[in-house]
Amino acid sequence: MSLKETYDTDNIFARIIKGEIPSVKIHEDDEVLSFMDAFPQTRGHTLVIPKKAQATNLLTVDPDVLSMLIQRTQMIAKAIDKALAPDGIRIAQFNGAPAGQSVFHIHFHIIPVWEGGAMKPHADPASGMADPKALEEIAAEIRAAL
Repeated sequence: MSLKETYDTDNIFARIIKGEIPSVKIHEDDEVLSFMDAFPQTRGHTLVIPKKAQATNLLTVDPDVLSMLIQRTQMIAKAIDKALAPDGIRIAQFNGAPAGQSVFHIHFHIIPVWEGGAMKPHADPASGMADPKALEEIAAEIRAAL
């Protein structure tokens, strides 16, 4: 999918927002949903998405939505830092399939990183889907730090 594609109202994130696909939620308000990545690169890998914006990427999102989205990303990243005490935090955002984007709904990744720790590849089904119960345990730690 290129940078110019039309938004698909049936993409996986849109379906998560509608409640059609389960997710392990960290935070939800009227504008944003944050949830655990089902294919985490590290422990605590979290996604932050707008609920109303039908934007595929950074180039198509309204600047006001982007501002709100990055503010919520910072809020969740601070909670991850407090809860999990990583050595670093990677914030990632991909635009277009050639850049690594696999879901075409604007979103940010918050990826905790530990010194000497391994990181799985991005969006790699071969790495296997995480156990929802394990994700819920991590999510509870992060939610408690909000």
